[in-house]
Amino acid sequence: MKGMMLALAWGAALLVSGGPPETRQDLPQYRDLFNGKDLTGWVNVNCDPDTWSVKDGMIVCTGKPTGVMRTDRQYENFLLHIEWMHMKEGGNSGCFLWSDGTVPEGRRLPRGLEVQMLELEWPNINKTKDGKPNDIAYVSGELFGVGWKTTPDNPRGDRSKSVELRCKGKGEWNTYDVVAVDGTVKLSINGKFVNGISKAGIKKGYLNLESEGAEIHFRNIRILELPGGVTTPEQSAPEVGK
Repeated sequence: MKGMMLALAWGAALLVSGGPPETRQDLPQYRDLFNGKDLTGWVNVNCDPDTWSVKDGMIVCTGKPTGVMRTDRQYENFLLHIEWMHMKEGGNSGCFLWSDGTVPEGRRLPRGLEVQMLELEWPNINKTKDGKPNDIAYVSGELFGVGWKTTPDNPRGDRSKSVELRCKGKGEWNTYDVVAVDGTVKLSINGKFVNGISKAGIKKGYLNLESEGAEIHFRNIRILELPGGVTTPEQSAPEVGK
């Protein structure tokens, strides 16, 4: 199934270009969502002015307050590449797909599909009520809907956990490659596909980076857009101004 998803995604990309690689010079290409210099193309939704900044070709997030920064436009079907690194043990963050462009009153995070980014010590720092470490599944790219239902490939309740723990700890870069097509998402962590969800309640929306308590850095954020699918208006996030 995972290989099939990649094949379908690349086939869709070829459809955009009109032919196979040997006959076309204008195949779809990844484009940068972050230019490495400033936050052009991003909108601070509900964080402080200094929560998000750019330094040495990276987006630097202080982690305070909890909130998000989103893209200035929506995306439906795509391949997404993003690299991230926590700077503190137990750091918490994530990337939201197909998200609303605003946050509900009384909350700090939008509806959408979260691709979790946790530092490896998070389960040990955030223990359960009986004093035991939290589930280790948290720290390696869990996928789950926030305000939307999904069907997990590898269920842990209503979340989908990775079948292998592949994330690296603080001070080390992690690479996520995401295939998102028609309500189905497949996640590769550091070079291997290990998680997925399907039947997402929403299939088109904004991309968000999350601030949630600790400093995190992002770099090399790129997207390759694929053809649109059968998404209805009811399955799309509401459009909001830039």
